[in-house]
Amino acid sequence: MKLGQVLSQINQVERSKFISCLDRICTIATKDNNELSETLSKIDGQLRSASGSEITQLFAVLTRYFNDYAREQISLGGGQMTLLLNILSRDGNGIARTSWIEKLYADEYLKLNNLSNELKQLIEGKSESGEYDRGTRLSIYKDCFSTAYTNDLRLNREAKVTDDERMILNTLADGMGMSSDEALAVENIVVPVPDSNILDALNMLREIGIVFIDKRRSEVLIADEIVMILHEIQNKELADKYVLRILRSLNDAELSLVLRKHGQISRGVSRQAKIKFIAHAGIPIRSVLARDMFGTDDTQNLRKERLKSLIDNLGIDTPRLGVTLDDRINLLIGTLKSGAEGEFNALSASGFKELVISLSETVPPVMSRLRDDFEIEELEKLDPDRLRALGISPLDILYVYSNDEIKQIRDDMKLSKRNNPRTVILENFASANDRLLENYVLLAKRDLAGLNAVGIEIRESEIGIKFEEITRTIFEQLGFHIDEDLRKQINTAKDQADIIISLSDDDIIIGEAKSYKNGDFAKYSSTSRQVKSYVNKYEANGKRVAQVLIVAPGFSRNFIESAEMDTDINISLLEAEGLKKILMAYNVRRNPKFSAKLLTKGGLLKAELIAKTI
Repeated sequence: MKLGQVLSQINQVERSKFISCLDRICTIATKDNNELSETLSKIDGQLRSASGSEITQLFAVLTRYFNDYAREQISLGGGQMTLLLNILSRDGNGIARTSWIEKLYADEYLKLNNLSNELKQLIEGKSESGEYDRGTRLSIYKDCFSTAYTNDLRLNREAKVTDDERMILNTLADGMGMSSDEALAVENIVVPVPDSNILDALNMLREIGIVFIDKRRSEVLIADEIVMILHEIQNKELADKYVLRILRSLNDAELSLVLRKHGQISRGVSRQAKIKFIAHAGIPIRSVLARDMFGTDDTQNLRKERLKSLIDNLGIDTPRLGVTLDDRINLLIGTLKSGAEGEFNALSASGFKELVISLSETVPPVMSRLRDDFEIEELEKLDPDRLRALGISPLDILYVYSNDEIKQIRDDMKLSKRNNPRTVILENFASANDRLLENYVLLAKRDLAGLNAVGIEIRESEIGIKFEEITRTIFEQLGFHIDEDLRKQINTAKDQADIIISLSDDDIIIGEAKSYKNGDFAKYSSTSRQVKSYVNKYEANGKRVAQVLIVAPGFSRNFIESAEMDTDINISLLEAEGLKKILMAYNVRRNPKFSAKLLTKGGLLKAELIAKTI
């Protein structure tokens, strides 16, 4: 979930905690940052009164300083904070109940202690002949950490590992081929990690601006922008979900090599268990791609060819592969990192929903697989909107299936066997959504026969929902922020607005999609009562309703006149065919500009004129 969305969800007390943290950083940063001074001047230097969008802009300017600040605070927090942040920074844990975080911590703590005991035996049994074996390397790291931790005592200061010392230790661990889990396990031998007081640790993270705690829902939230900073601090080049994609594209022999190079037994271990261990052990993916997955006798050319085939298997289309092994690793990592936004845009909200529904019949079902891969609590209700909030894209969903399984799914859908099967499946759902967009007017008119005639199989009972979903999709494509989180947060069983367009932190447009079968839509009295109830509901929750926008196949003259004369709320009317024309005009422009003000004129909007002004 983006920072702006988090800020819109939390209360003022929680927001104030984050602002206080930014204020402390600003005090240091304004001395040498002109851009920051300009940003602060735009909000009159009063952070307390800043809007969510202004806070988000300020955070973007402060990112470098926040990184340094967070790195320093985390290094002082010790092993417990490190272990907790390892959990919170994983995909799927961006929103979670505090009780679930406590459970995950207990599980990780048990694994950490078991690993510490294993490594302690290796250290104690290290070779006396001076051989540079694994036990010797672990012993060296243990001695270095012990020195870094205790050297402050000589100066009569509290024992701790400073940020500078931490960076040196990270470099040492990486150079000796240790995973981050192994490094933490060795440190746990020297300074045991506490097994309790998780809430205190969460509150400490809250004080330094890393997490938000929604006490009303007992939820911990961490913004995507902060997760990216944590990954940088953790020396994690790729999010876990991308690491899983790479690991699922490796063969069993390669996975076994990775395990053995990190002191693990591979014989008799299932493929899924191998993947899960490597993904969660903190083994740098660059190390896996450059060294761990290869045998000692594998030549450089063989390694480069393997990277080439891996890039192909992951569906990465690139004009240049690079000359060296590092070039290809950089290409693979860089493409995965930069493709996150595009993956979410690959399918509309309705296409995403259709994909999830189609995979619900698989064994195990898609939701069970997602809960397992992304450590999502069983009590958590999962739907496409929640998956988006958790940062899980349509392509992420397809990667919870093995390559063989995804090929079978493709074949069951009777899709083409050419090209990457995951790409083919996504294109299928994207094209299904495109057909609905093309026939948007038929949806609006509830023309079942017309829809069937163009090859769209749909039940009449589904038309209203589809019309609402496609209307939402059109506004998304026009560049508006469709705030599903806010809609779900405020909607009740009685008051259920169809579409919420967020113009700013406080200003919204309420959209209502009305499909109608018999000519022009004429039910103004019931519709006005309905939307007025929505307006009251949202304004009671601190939102300013800039406009109510009703989309329908057409409107009766009486409906239009009543809307124009309504003094209680501002209502704009837009015909479905007109909205489609606006979208078509928007799509053909090289640099389209569509202002929300065009939707707030009131009365029946002139779609042709709006299309010309885009």
